Amino acid sequence: MIDLQLQHDLGAFTLDASFRAPNGVTALFGRSGSGKSTIIQIIAGLMVPRSGYVRIGDRVVFDQTQNINIPPQDRGIGYVFQDARLFPHLCVAGNLTYAQKYGRRGQADLGPIVDMLDIGHLLKRRPTGLSGGEIQRVAIARALLSSPSLLLMDEPLAALDAARKAEILPYLERLRDTVGIPIIYVSHDPSEVARLANTVVVLDQGRVQNVGPTEDIFSDTNTAPLLGVRAAGSILTAQVVAHCDDGLSHLKTSGADLFVPRVSRNIGQDIRMRILAQDVILSLHKPEGISALNVLKCTVIELRQGSGPGVMVKLQNGTDILLARITQRSAEAMRLTCGSTCYAVIKTVSVGAAEIGT
Repeated sequence: MIDLQLQHDLGAFTLDASFRAPNGVTALFGRSGSGKSTIIQIIAGLMVPRSGYVRIGDRVVFDQTQNINIPPQDRGIGYVFQDARLFPHLCVAGNLTYAQKYGRRGQADLGPIVDMLDIGHLLKRRPTGLSGGEIQRVAIARALLSSPSLLLMDEPLAALDAARKAEILPYLERLRDTVGIPIIYVSHDPSEVARLANTVVVLDQGRVQNVGPTEDIFSDTNTAPLLGVRAAGSILTAQVVAHCDDGLSHLKTSGADLFVPRVSRNIGQDIRMRILAQDVILSLHKPEGISALNVLKCTVIELRQGSGPGVMVKLQNGTDILLARITQRSAEAMRLTCGSTCYAVIKTVSVGAAEIGT
């Protein structure tokens, strides 16, 4: 558990943030300049705030009122930077054993971490001979081998192209599900956050606008403007039922059967997927003779007018929440109100592989 309350002057605005982060991945999400990186630099001890406190578990690493400010090297924190910062004169094995040697809580076991991140074949290579995704996997391993009580990750995928992101995201999911320490993950990419985070802290101009489980934050219509209306969407949990011969996978949610392009998951495995609000079409009657395979009967539970011509419609199907972004003209023509029944239509090909995770 991370518990913090911080106040710090940042020129254009004042950082004034407080939240608690449980184990698992807590994402600090917001636009560039919202204070995300400042918060994790303060947690790491690389920056001293004007006032506040930072607690990691039952250990206070900073408290302005008690004059406590533990040096960065004594906080027991692993830090993965955007640019990795591996030692160029050492091979991968040398980078890892250096971190292992100076681990604060005794030497971590090299083997399981190397296996988890699949970097055994890279141990004799220098950083200059690695791809961007491989460099970040080595950087993560190095941070873990220092035996940290907390892992900080500051936009670790921001410098990677889409292919390299797709390569490393499964490893980050494995890290989340395997390592028993809290992880603070900074990102401004909704897709990354939706796949990886258990908890989301939404920041804007240095202040916490919302905090809670990832599914709740993404389905909150108040959060949509901060995500960006084109990035707004909901997260559904589903189970893989079957892989079809025509290249589709059959999924089961709490209230419907869905078909998506084949997912690389085993039958019976639970996954979660992000469905963009702009990819959901609404109909008052169950449509027939259309190409879309996914038609979900829903109940309208909220309508939120945007600043432009759009309306965000919050829908319930089973225990799942969906968002649909339609025009105000359409909402009025359909006479949608809270409690209305309608059908959500989702194109099968609109759910890409990048939006599906474990």
